[in-house]
Amino acid sequence: MSSYKWSSQTRLLDEVAQALRESIYAGQYAPGTILRQEHIAAEFGISRTPLREALRMLERDGLIIHLPGRGVRVASVDLPHLLDAYAVREVIDGVAARFAAERADAAAIAGLEKLIMHQRSIIEPWDSKAYTQSNVDFHLAVMAAGGNVSLENFVPLLRMTSQVFAPAFALSAERAKNAIEEHSLIVEAIIRKDGAGAEDLARQHIRKTINSLQKMQNKDEQETSCGRE
Repeated sequence: MSSYKWSSQTRLLDEVAQALRESIYAGQYAPGTILRQEHIAAEFGISRTPLREALRMLERDGLIIHLPGRGVRVASVDLPHLLDAYAVREVIDGVAARFAAERADAAAIAGLEKLIMHQRSIIEPWDSKAYTQSNVDFHLAVMAAGGNVSLENFVPLLRMTSQVFAPAFALSAERAKNAIEEHSLIVEAIIRKDGAGAEDLARQHIRKTINSLQKMQNKDEQETSCGRE
């Protein structure tokens, strides 16, 4: 019997799609995993029809890839594609921070400050899983604080890069510690209502991850080149 409880048939499609998203974000379905529709339908206690529709929604989000004749698999990424994704993130996160500085209310700012405090509490002892989740929470909170609904379209990109792909490439306690201080500077700019400053700091923050990924890519290319000699 399924452990999932759906609120209504009218919202079933959206709820199934969101449950699948959360399973991917949480790592239950890792990048590259083939999704067996019959197993998922049984797990969720639903028929194959709403599941297929939900999977189409995830395909539009870029979370899964349709494989003709084989079904679907969770999207995976290599360094070049991850760098492309973070180039988009640099722009989106900058815009989100600017809107937050211009529009955030007291409750949103208090929530951001609370997230910073929580992040500092999980550095020692280092908890990579907790930090990854808190990092995603921070960036989502900045996005929400700006009240720009158009930015919601980029939530899957944010969560897949920060929660699923990047931790496998560029996550360490030292980088997390520095990132938290960068988060703090962004929040300070938001509190000052310094839109341009918040945008610049947010872009610099994402650029740090891009630089780390580029170094890894250069190293991989050098090792590949040496192996051919």
